[in-house]
Amino acid sequence: MAFKKTAIGFLAVAVTAALSLAGCAKTEESKMIVVGTSDKIVALDPAGAFDHGSLTVEIQVYSFLYGFVPGFDTPQPDAAEVCEYVEPTVFECKIREGLKFANGHDLTASDVKFTYDRMVAISDPNGPVDLLDNLDSVDVVDELTVRFNLVAENDQTFLQILATSAGPIVDEEVFPADALISDEDIIAANAFSGPYTITSYAKNEVAEFTPYADYIGAQPKPANDGVTMKTFTDATNLMLSITNGDIDVAYRSLTPTDIESLQANKNVKVWDAPGGEIRYIVFNFDIMPGETVAQKLAIRQAVAASIDRNALSEQVYKGQYLPLCSYVPDSFAGANQAVCDLYGDAPDLEKATAYLADAGVETPVTLPLQYSIEHYGSSSAEEYGLIKKQLEDTGLFTVELQSAEWGAYTKEYNRDGYQVFQLGWFPDYPDGDNYLSPFFRNGGFFNNHFSNAEVNTLLTAQNTEADPAARAALLGDIQDILAQYLPTLPLLQGSQWAFSRTNITGIQLGVDENLHFNTIAKS
Repeated sequence: MAFKKTAIGFLAVAVTAALSLAGCAKTEESKMIVVGTSDKIVALDPAGAFDHGSLTVEIQVYSFLYGFVPGFDTPQPDAAEVCEYVEPTVFECKIREGLKFANGHDLTASDVKFTYDRMVAISDPNGPVDLLDNLDSVDVVDELTVRFNLVAENDQTFLQILATSAGPIVDEEVFPADALISDEDIIAANAFSGPYTITSYAKNEVAEFTPYADYIGAQPKPANDGVTMKTFTDATNLMLSITNGDIDVAYRSLTPTDIESLQANKNVKVWDAPGGEIRYIVFNFDIMPGETVAQKLAIRQAVAASIDRNALSEQVYKGQYLPLCSYVPDSFAGANQAVCDLYGDAPDLEKATAYLADAGVETPVTLPLQYSIEHYGSSSAEEYGLIKKQLEDTGLFTVELQSAEWGAYTKEYNRDGYQVFQLGWFPDYPDGDNYLSPFFRNGGFFNNHFSNAEVNTLLTAQNTEADPAARAALLGDIQDILAQYLPTLPLLQGSQWAFSRTNITGIQLGVDENLHFNTIAKS
């Protein structure tokens, strides 16, 4: 009996020790964060991606000369110590000493030049090269100094552009100079220099982010031991996962009904902030309906006069998106109401009918209208179903509503695959220019064949105007011209949302409209 008692006592000590160790392991594990999203990643190669999902990954794993940092409204020096104009068209950056990629390669001025040279050389239609329209060339001054030679003087946005999708610095010893590289090859080469590296990856399924101990830059040290990012195919599963506690954070995109439900859930913490997201329709000037330039314009004008933005806001989005009456959202300097001023803020059948009749357009106009199945949230189907109804209720249109998966969608709209199609936008940097220059200079990033010399001139003028009031006036002038031609039709503007379990802290929804993993922690 004594032996058995001793054995039992030993077993109890062993079990207690095991439980204690398990508790320690659990405590360590609790510092890991699981983030859920429905955003899709186009590519890990910055030269081939200009989308919100890809940028969410890029800001975690790449260094930028300047980067948006949680808690700051302006870009902060990241890989750079400082960047400044040394001449009106020369923007010089001094790079920090001792920077290395996670694979051990040095990060120097040569890598920075290589990064921007390859982005321009590749000019991938899905990449952010349009942000670099004012870049003429890049020179290496010495190992830690790089100069950007610009076309126009005193570019008011170039420092911000360094913090956008055009800014991730890549390893010239890994990335090819004239072609994109696969996600798998980037990961295998460990070509990362940001707060995290990617240690496991199944595209648009799951990715494992591990803190990079040797990161030097503006971003704070990760407040967690790593992040697992899970990509969901639809908002319903994302909603269920945050409700059930299967994930710690849900970020983009949930339906308006889901948002209402989560706001009332005591087990979920709601994080929201003002945002610059917009939703809009793009017209391809070459292939959209209409036999002549005048007829195509009349069709765009008739569509503009037939849309009820307030109904879209209230019926589809429960007021979580608001009507957008011009090209720059209301919260940005230079915003105006140019589109609604011309076409009304409510449907006007008489005006729409007159546009088509005056141009000799036979009605009803067959209008192919494309939208993405999942990329802008599952409410896109309801949104575009209501748009179809609004247009067809006029008797002027027959709408052929079509949808596609995001990967195919991004390729098709860039190669004249769609006549009229849905897009949305999160600002790369908090400035009205970001809603204009990437969109409307010679067809913009969606290549819709709109080009206007006066718009191009004004885009350059506002971008180099140092006086804020004069610059805001120029931004307004550009929108007034765009409203006459309607290369796109603004619809809605929204806010930022994230949802977490109640033990999550540190989520900061900043001006760059991105979720930075490094500030997220578990209490």
